[in-house]
Amino acid sequence: MSLEPVRSEISLRRAEVGDVSIFYREAGGRERPTILLLHGFPTSSHQFRDLIPRLSERYHVVAPDLPGFGFTTAPKGFDYSFASLAKAMEAFTDAIGLQRYAIYIFDYGAPVGLRLALARPGAISAIITQNGNAYEEGLSDGWARTKAFWADPSPMNREAMRDMFSLESIRWQYTHGAPDETQVAPEAYWLDYVLASRPGNDDIQLGLIADYASNVALYPRIHAYLRQWRPPLLAVWGANDPFFLPAGAEAFRRDVPDAEVRFLGAGHFALETHGREIADHMRDFLDRHLT
Repeated sequence: MSLEPVRSEISLRRAEVGDVSIFYREAGGRERPTILLLHGFPTSSHQFRDLIPRLSERYHVVAPDLPGFGFTTAPKGFDYSFASLAKAMEAFTDAIGLQRYAIYIFDYGAPVGLRLALARPGAISAIITQNGNAYEEGLSDGWARTKAFWADPSPMNREAMRDMFSLESIRWQYTHGAPDETQVAPEAYWLDYVLASRPGNDDIQLGLIADYASNVALYPRIHAYLRQWRPPLLAVWGANDPFFLPAGAEAFRRDVPDAEVRFLGAGHFALETHGREIADHMRDFLDRHLT
């Protein structure tokens, strides 16, 4: 890139998209190529608090909170489905004037971001997937209970999913597979727990868990998009992820043969322990593919 690195402060903003008020973090000059960071469950744009400064010297970085997460607010009766989350993000990109951007997709951010790519393939300049799955072989045995819920969304199976919102469960998601748990900031999982514990949020999250089956059903369309458009793609993966296996990262090469795959000795929340390495991989990749 020809633009010289310039350090940028993170601005905390809101965009009003219909009845949804989307909270987002933004840094870097808008004249630079844009990266849209899409978080996962059960977190928010807070997970990118250290990544944004490492990217914003060279790029324009935008990290919204999805509806149902963080500090974004939606009216009573909002349809908490992945299709609706993607539509909200599509409207958000319009509201803040993003026309072309790379997407960083993690966990729930993957089905949201890849739906954006299906709706507007020409808008996507590159894809960085950090444990953002799009292949059935990437789903570990840890999905067995969730798949049982999909097959039989009975009150008993629904109740069995509620422990995913406990502090211990959320902490485990952050620390499992991490080479050194002391590198995981406790405020990260405590913030997620507090926000997940808001009245009514458990029903929102249970609805999204049930709707995740729609993402798996969408995989063939996603694969077709990848084969047709061949976006520059980097899969940077915590190899110790208990949810999304390394096979899910390797599978991207089936549809994008030039995809770059990098494995880290990290868990699901790889940014907590390997943020510098991820940023380095991203900058190297994006500097070669974005101008």
